[in-house]
Amino acid sequence: MPVLPGAEPYRHDGGEVGVLLCHGFTGSPQSLRPWGEYLAERGLTVSLPLLPGHGTRWEDMRLTGWQDWYAEVDRELRLLRERCAHVFVAGLSMGGALALRLAARHGDAVTGAVVVNPANKVHGLSAYALPVARHVVRTTKGIASDIAKEGAAELGYDRVPLHAAHSLRVFFRQLDGELPQVTQPLLLLRSPQDHVVPPADSARILSRISSTDVTEVLLEHSYHVATLDHDADRIFEESYAFIGRLAPSVGKEGTAAGG
Repeated sequence: MPVLPGAEPYRHDGGEVGVLLCHGFTGSPQSLRPWGEYLAERGLTVSLPLLPGHGTRWEDMRLTGWQDWYAEVDRELRLLRERCAHVFVAGLSMGGALALRLAARHGDAVTGAVVVNPANKVHGLSAYALPVARHVVRTTKGIASDIAKEGAAELGYDRVPLHAAHSLRVFFRQLDGELPQVTQPLLLLRSPQDHVVPPADSARILSRISSTDVTEVLLEHSYHVATLDHDADRIFEESYAFIGRLAPSVGKEGTAAGG
């Protein structure tokens, strides 16, 4: 099945500091492409993979689960580690959860993590019915394009396969037990007005991780897909400053610029 125009993975070979960007559930690299290009323009090596089952049609996603999505970002992280002295993980929504698991499992190989409206739980009473309901009902309505900015749109599925939603719920429960293993510096950016992931998810993550260097930033003018919203520039700038603080070679000629 061909990839939807705009949903293609994005990579840029820059300097010795690499960033792995993870997109969200039912979304695609399109939601993070401007962020990736911003970092690439400043000399960083960037990897923004397309998760299995995403970026084509929702029927393809039905055949995948969280192990497939995590395996893809884990593979990309290992490739970045081969060519970069410092590697950062970052993500939006479920992508933030994937980034946190990478940080938990790879330890010192990850220099820091940046998460935007990270998800920690599948909410609502229906979540408890998923193990059974997924065998009866194939899909539910989509969650894409929760954006305040007029004219902005996220390239994502208009339906959510319940098999995938059930797998996502299993993943979140798995990750919750691993969060105390996250010790790296963390930058968490969240939208107080988010119609997909409630503030409780960020609060839970912050209460569970073991990191001592933690910065929380509120994105007052954006909804869930803040990377395409009014606060996008702030996300890009804050993340670049965060990376530069932890990897001082960023921005210096002959290192991050690749020269």
